[in-house]
Amino acid sequence: MDEVAVNLGPGSSSEDMTDEALMLRVQDGDKESFRLLVSRHIDRIVGTARRIVGGAEAEDVAQDVFLKVWTARAQWTPGQARFRTWLYRVAVNRCIDSIRRARTSSIDDVPEIEDEGPSPLAQCVQREDATRLRAAMDHLSEQQRTAITLYYHESLTAGEVAEIMGLRLNAVESLLKRGRQKLRTVLK
Repeated sequence: MDEVAVNLGPGSSSEDMTDEALMLRVQDGDKESFRLLVSRHIDRIVGTARRIVGGAEAEDVAQDVFLKVWTARAQWTPGQARFRTWLYRVAVNRCIDSIRRARTSSIDDVPEIEDEGPSPLAQCVQREDATRLRAAMDHLSEQQRTAITLYYHESLTAGEVAEIMGLRLNAVESLLKRGRQKLRTVLK
C-alpha cells in the first residue's frame, strides 16, 4: 500500500483517535489509518483465529480478515456497531469459512474405493470364456448338455439331476464325466 499523508490538524495524532474515527477515515481511503487499525488489532485477531481454527491457519485467516475490512470498508456503519464488534464478526465469519473449506475434501484427496469385483480385463476374459463354453456345449449330446447344465449351472446334486432326468444315479455320473471330457477336448 502506498504511503498517504494525513493532515490531522494541530495537536492531534492518529494514535489518539478511536477505532471508529480511524474507520471513518479508512472509509475515505486513508491507508495510514488502516495501518494503525491493523497494528492495534492484529494480535487479537490472530489469537482469536488460533483458538477457533488452530495455529497453522490463524495468520492466513487474520490476513483475510483485514483484507475484508479494507475491501468491505463501506459496509461498516458508524453508530450501528462498534468497529471492534464488526471486526470480530468479520473474523469469526472468516474462521467459519476456513473450517468449512477444510472439511470439504478435494476429489483428489479422497482415497479411491477399491472395486472388489473383477477387473475390466477379467470381465472381458470371463465373457470370452463363457462364449467359448456355450459354443462347446453345442457339441454335447442333449442328455450330456442337460446333465451339465443342471449340475453346474443350477447347482443341483447328481441325485437331484438323476431324479429330474428320470435316470439312475450312475447314468447321470457317467453323462457328467463324458460331457466334461468332451468339453475339455473341444475347448483345447
